[in-house]
Amino acid sequence: MPTIDVIIELSHDACLAHYEGRAGVVQSRSLDGRSVQFPAEALRRVVARDGVHGVFRLYVSPDGRFEGIRRLPDASDRS
Repeated sequence: MPTIDVIIELSHDACLAHYEGRAGVVQSRSLDGRSVQFPAEALRRVVARDGVHGVFRLYVSPDGRFEGIRRLPDASDRS
């Protein structure tokens, strides 16, 4: 399954806008500089009290449709 690693920095309020349906799509940048869009409902799986912050791996189908999301460990988590 293809993957794309993206950086997401969204405040609690920005996440709330996505959750309430005021924003249906999240726009982010991949680690290799590509512009990436995915469904806002995906954030429900990774949102914390302060929002969504960090590097995440997006799993996509061969035709480019969103399949899943997983938070990647911070560099400080790996030491």
